[in-house]
Amino acid sequence: MSTKAFKQEKVEAMKENFAKAKVAVVTEYRGLTVEEITNLRRKLQKEHSDYMVTKNTLAKLASKGTQFEVLADTLKGPVAIAFGFQDEVAPAKILTKFIKDVKKGEIIAAALDGKLLNAKETQVLADLPSKEELYAKMLGSINSPATGIVGAVNAVMSSLVRAMDQVAKQKANV
Repeated sequence: MSTKAFKQEKVEAMKENFAKAKVAVVTEYRGLTVEEITNLRRKLQKEHSDYMVTKNTLAKLASKGTQFEVLADTLKGPVAIAFGFQDEVAPAKILTKFIKDVKKGEIIAAALDGKLLNAKETQVLADLPSKEELYAKMLGSINSPATGIVGAVNAVMSSLVRAMDQVAKQKANV
């Protein structure tokens, strides 16, 4: 395969990722071993994400005309891009934890809804609860009033039963 065909193939694969992604996080991978990058890739894939090490010029070409075009200026040096296809928070969470654990690499920036997030804003994104956590909290909030109503009705019924029991005992003694 010629170099030009290979590059075109990489650009097309990256265009597909940019088209499907909800979020893209640019990281510097300097110092990471192939094994560490593979482990990171596997962790991301479990969360419906992908991690691509690529040439900056190819990434810039692939991002043209997408909401991720704002990342073009951050693509300098040895960088890789993590794409999140379902959850906007998962890639940032996984990358933050991974970088903290291996003490190598860094998050440079992210793009979400066509907006560029710097490293600190990406950290804030990583600190947000996942969709599953938010759904659980929301369901708990919705369920809470119903649980309170059930408890109140149950307390009234219990009081009524105890009162009737006391009246029955009093009549039996008379």
